[in-house]
Amino acid sequence: MMFVILTVLVAAANAGFLGAPLATTYASSPLGSPLAYHAPLAYSAPIAKAVVSEEYDSNPQYSYGYDVQDALTGDNKNQYETRNGDVVQGSYSLVEPDGTRRTVEYNADPINGFNSVVHKEPLIAAPAVAKVAAPFAYAAPVARFASPLAYAAPIAKYGAPLAYSSSLIH
Repeated sequence: MMFVILTVLVAAANAGFLGAPLATTYASSPLGSPLAYHAPLAYSAPIAKAVVSEEYDSNPQYSYGYDVQDALTGDNKNQYETRNGDVVQGSYSLVEPDGTRRTVEYNADPINGFNSVVHKEPLIAAPAVAKVAAPFAYAAPVARFASPLAYAAPIAKYGAPLAYSSSLIH
């Protein structure tokens, strides 16, 4: 234990925590104080500049759409969108797990921002529920195993001691 304390004290003295000022502790190092700023040794210019395309379309226009109807996987969806300058209009729809089709119609422009309207509709009419009458009576199940005629409890074969003695305790 004394060796550990002695080692810690020697390390603290060498680090400059015991009375020696910080500047004189690092004066002998080639870089000086670690808190001082040092200029980089060399500077190299970037190798290549990013080329910025000068082509700018002030009135971008596009129109696209897709439609997926896959009976094997049940994937049914579509989307259509058009853009004319800063005005975008479109819609998409998909079949949700509960059997309804969700259709979202949206538009966006610099004045009104992004707006959407959601419609939800069933794909097919709800099936008619057939009314079935309950059976008049249920038959009780037939027992396959018969219970034993009688059950005998085990006989206890334990006897209490004849007498207790407290002569050992005084």
